[in-house]
Amino acid sequence: MAFSLYDRARTSKWRIDPVTFSTLIKIHGQSGNFDGCLNVYEEMKAIGAKPNLVIYNTLLDAMGRAKRPWQAKKIYREMINKEFSPNWVTYAALLRAYGRARYAMCADVGYADEAVEIFKDMKSSETWKPDSWTFSSMITIYSCSGKVTEAETMLHEMLEAGFQPNIFILTSLIQCYGKAKRTDDVVRIFNQLLELGITPDERFCGCLLNVMTQTPKEELCKLANCIERADEKLGYVVRLLVEKQDNSDNFKKEASELFNSIGSDVKKAYCNCLIDLCVNLDLLERACELLDLGLTLQIYIGIQSRSQTQWSLYLKGLSLGAALTALHVWINDLSRVLESGEELPPLLGINTGHGKHKYSDKGLASVFESHLKELNAPFHEAPDKAGWFLTTKVAVKSWLESRSSSELVAA
Repeated sequence: MAFSLYDRARTSKWRIDPVTFSTLIKIHGQSGNFDGCLNVYEEMKAIGAKPNLVIYNTLLDAMGRAKRPWQAKKIYREMINKEFSPNWVTYAALLRAYGRARYAMCADVGYADEAVEIFKDMKSSETWKPDSWTFSSMITIYSCSGKVTEAETMLHEMLEAGFQPNIFILTSLIQCYGKAKRTDDVVRIFNQLLELGITPDERFCGCLLNVMTQTPKEELCKLANCIERADEKLGYVVRLLVEKQDNSDNFKKEASELFNSIGSDVKKAYCNCLIDLCVNLDLLERACELLDLGLTLQIYIGIQSRSQTQWSLYLKGLSLGAALTALHVWINDLSRVLESGEELPPLLGINTGHGKHKYSDKGLASVFESHLKELNAPFHEAPDKAGWFLTTKVAVKSWLESRSSSELVAA
């Protein structure tokens, strides 16, 4: 109804006030149509209407929800250039936008430094003071950027201001200490969570699991104990891996029950982390079992495709360990095809995606380029297709046959 009236107002050239524009932007933002927010803003400027502080704040909040800190930054600059003074809502929206940005955004694009300046401006204001959400955003930003001391200082400031940390803040601190390899501090924060009477949720447990994939082997038991206390099912599966208990049927049964008991929004993260843990512990068979289970339960979809002209392996969205495991399985599949006498297609390709990788500081493509060289595999990065490694039927057949011969000699 609101949009129909807006369209009618535009076509009839009615005078539209700022409250109407602000309402439309808010409706778009709440419905997840973030491009719609920007379109209304641009239309507003095109007809000569002047945005007010409420409209700027509504836009900043929408861009935060959209995880688009670069657009929040642009809007904020436009607002300052128009000589508007930021209020508490402005500061809070900006910090949330920066805090919701991905790790690559926070650390590499410099939003952490900008957030610090905004926080300083907020603290120096006589009118606007940080609240628990503001402290939470700053701790998240510092944690994502790997700034342990700054995150600790911000937590201390928050406590002095009379606010208690919530599960989001403690999750951020666990990530921060995990990246810094400070396992004892991870355990301390976990104990603090329990002392505050907070129940660990699936995302918190997923964070602990992710930290385990970055932890030295000799300290894994410390985190396994935490996970067991947080989630008995997950803890049992982790214990089977850490202690390398050799019962395949029991492991698959327990892992299957775990995945069927957790929310769909965390299944891929759990599976990726468990496979990474297997790879770190040299448990390739377990890693393959988890990948197979992930495919069976449709946690992973569309990893392989086959056509008459090309067979492909798609690794985008997989962690490094899961991607390496998928490659291992795919190569074995190709070897079996060759042994059966079935024809391979003219072209074979591996798609790693391009740019920064969610689960690796490096892009997955650069990691895979090195790994493929180690295997002496004939896949080469395609100059005209970013993130693709391609080879021909002739080249891969020769390579697989030489691998098979080498394995026979070794045996």
